[in-house]
Amino acid sequence: MTPPRDSHTIRYQPDESCPSLTALSVGLQGVMLILGPLVLVVAITARAGNQDEAYLTWAVFASLIIAGGLTALQASRLGRLGAGHILIMGPTPNYVVISVLALAAGGPMLLASLTVAASMFYIGLSAWLPLLRRVFTPVVSGIVLMLIAATALPIALDRVGETPRDASAAAGPVIALATLAAVVMLSLRARGSWRIWSPVMAIATGCLVAVTFGAYDVEHIRNAKWAGLPSSGFPGIDLTPGLDFWALLPAFVVVALAGSVKNIGDCIAIQQVSWRNPRVTDYRLVQGSLYTNGAGILLSGLAGTPPTTVYSSSSPLLINLTGVASRSVGWAIGAVMMIVALVPKAAAVLLAIPSPAMGAYLIAAIGMIFVSGVQSVVTDGLDQGKALTVAVAFSLGVGLDNQTIGTDLLGETWGQLIDNGILIGALAAVLMTQFIELSTRGRRARLHIDLQPSAFSTVDEFLCGFAAGIGWDESAAQRLRAAGEETLASLLQQADDSDAPSLIVAVRHRGTVVEMEFIAVFDEQNLEDRLAHLGEESQGASGMEEGEISLRLLRHYASSVQHQKFQGLDVVTVQVSATG
Repeated sequence: MTPPRDSHTIRYQPDESCPSLTALSVGLQGVMLILGPLVLVVAITARAGNQDEAYLTWAVFASLIIAGGLTALQASRLGRLGAGHILIMGPTPNYVVISVLALAAGGPMLLASLTVAASMFYIGLSAWLPLLRRVFTPVVSGIVLMLIAATALPIALDRVGETPRDASAAAGPVIALATLAAVVMLSLRARGSWRIWSPVMAIATGCLVAVTFGAYDVEHIRNAKWAGLPSSGFPGIDLTPGLDFWALLPAFVVVALAGSVKNIGDCIAIQQVSWRNPRVTDYRLVQGSLYTNGAGILLSGLAGTPPTTVYSSSSPLLINLTGVASRSVGWAIGAVMMIVALVPKAAAVLLAIPSPAMGAYLIAAIGMIFVSGVQSVVTDGLDQGKALTVAVAFSLGVGLDNQTIGTDLLGETWGQLIDNGILIGALAAVLMTQFIELSTRGRRARLHIDLQPSAFSTVDEFLCGFAAGIGWDESAAQRLRAAGEETLASLLQQADDSDAPSLIVAVRHRGTVVEMEFIAVFDEQNLEDRLAHLGEESQGASGMEEGEISLRLLRHYASSVQHQKFQGLDVVTVQVSATG
């Protein structure tokens, strides 16, 4: 995740309009930042899946149209769709492995069917995000990303040896080495605006080396039209899925769900870097981003192309370099991408990039995916249980991938479920994570009531009994009850008297800390933002309103307060320590 930038360098926030020329200029930089990787991912997937040029041309066209439209939508807020921030979208390396498997097993129609099915699960997770956040944890997501990187590496290495028959045997390795060296040096040493052009310059280096070996195909560029639509290549979708579909579906679902957890981090990161003054994450915008990602996967499935989701680092990098986070930049990026889709000559230039250069670039991208997975794993601290989970799940995933153990036991079709490393590794991670959660948990309790003034006595009695049950002394119990009372008071200030929402209070004890979750339905200001605002004000009590007094008391009694706002649901998590 990209760290927040210096707030003084933000020239235009998301809600501020910038001059059209500025939006277009930054938008062009954004397109150049991801155009090469977008085409490369599609090309590598299609070629590794043994598809013809007609399908490849169609896939690039459709991917550009879908990515452009959804990048513009991400910058907007249309109902529950969109994040209201710059989030550039396109086919990502995360789906290369499973897309290649689908293309090899049943062609573009199978890929289309599997992608559509996976999108339903992705959209479902977006809707149930508040309830599933404890299952698809950062550890599970990180392990899946690490497994994606490990299983995709052979695909990248296979591209290194793909050169014209009349080219020298050394052409592939030399082209790949030159490209990889350029990627590394530019990524480490390029500064400022030069860094945004690093991918283009690295690929150009590989192409120049390919020219010296006679391994650069210019004929395809000459034959491409300057403008027009693909005349063929649309695969359609198979509405009668067979055994290959059911064998590969679990892997598609696992990658899609793990990708959604990663995309949550992407949206949180873009909210952090887009504003001059730090803001608490708005999970309604996170859900809007996820819904749009789900729409991208769905549209990709209907078009028979590799799934389209958010590019993780591109948008924060663009904002860091330009200081422009205005939504109009997202609209400009979307428009330019769709225009490029209508210029086959531009796509042909990118498709002519030699396979060794593509493979070398993918190796670097795979490495970043692996590092991203490691970062996700250590987000909440790597204790003994998490370390063992990572070790076992990753070893199982890498060890079983492309083996024949499942095939020997269950046959050619269903055995693929066991022989799929990503699926087995993810399943092991989920099971071990939940086992650790259940086996180490302390006492838990749950209360379901209506959010209304009469709830004070019910909640107080509930917390008093819980504190007595875990053996807390009178002082600790009083802090817990006071924190619960002030949280409830703050929530009641947001409630509509005419329609009291349902409130769930879930309490659990771990070590010396009790964690309370207050789950209700609101659509107002975030409590964390209000608490942070109080911290910046004078500590004097004069002129304070009743609501401010309640918030100050809550901050006094609680060791931690976290308020996550989802669409249609609020989750306030309060931690109280026994030692004060």
